Amino acid sequence: MKVGFIGLGRMGLGMADRLLAAGHDVGIYNRTGSKCDPLVARGALRMPSIAAAAKHGAILITMLENDAALDAVASEPNGIMSSLGPKAIHVAMGTHSVASVQRLADAHTEADQSFVSAPVLGRPAAARDGQLGIIVAGSPSAVEACRPLFAAMGRRTFDAGPSPVSAAAAKIVNNLLLACSIEAMGEGFALGRKCGLAPGVLFDVLTEGLFSGPAHKIYGRIIAESDFFAVAGFTATTGLKDVTLALAAARGAEVPLPSVEVCRERLEGAISRGNGDRDWSVMALEQAQLSGLT
Repeated sequence: MKVGFIGLGRMGLGMADRLLAAGHDVGIYNRTGSKCDPLVARGALRMPSIAAAAKHGAILITMLENDAALDAVASEPNGIMSSLGPKAIHVAMGTHSVASVQRLADAHTEADQSFVSAPVLGRPAAARDGQLGIIVAGSPSAVEACRPLFAAMGRRTFDAGPSPVSAAAAKIVNNLLLACSIEAMGEGFALGRKCGLAPGVLFDVLTEGLFSGPAHKIYGRIIAESDFFAVAGFTATTGLKDVTLALAAARGAEVPLPSVEVCRERLEGAISRGNGDRDWSVMALEQAQLSGLT
């Protein structure tokens, strides 16, 4: 299947590579052209522009960091909206706001194009190994056309219905719950340490009992070992972006999110201290320092 792909950050690189490994004809574009080099060496076609990537096949995937990047490639002259053909499909796989997804869905409908929101669940290693969860929402025919691509990139597809906003909301809720889990663990480990409890012992108690899921095991280990400065799977800056998306959606829906406000404060504190490029579990370091721990 011919597919265009725009956005080769750490997640996008792994996802595009999985498409190549599955035998798809992938035309790639990234503003920093050197990021295309490893994939070109493995058979991807380097596209000279956004327009060329949009015209490479009937489906275009974008995997972009934020709303600003998505809006830019979509609306600029010779961008996605003006270059994608009639009946073509744009699949946005980054984490984007409800407002941005609705705006783009409306624009594609007006242009007689299809728009699928398909944000992913997982860290860069999951993208590399084809183990992402993919939340999909859009017209049934467009989603069906994309299924071979989703199968190449992920372990499971979650169908969220015909409205692209539903997939965006699901990803936002997933991330806000994860942020709150990290914050809660940070508070718990801080209290345990202040009471003389060894973090490793608390980690075993939690993860061998009620809190045995992947999130608690992955981030609980980081917190227990104070491993905040290892290679970030998901940075504090990106975490703040996602928490902000949740708060914006909540304001529009008139839903109070007091726990998420605390997460925002922790992330802003970490970023103000120069830790924006660290893993967002650095929220727990903020909690430890507020608790008088070093």
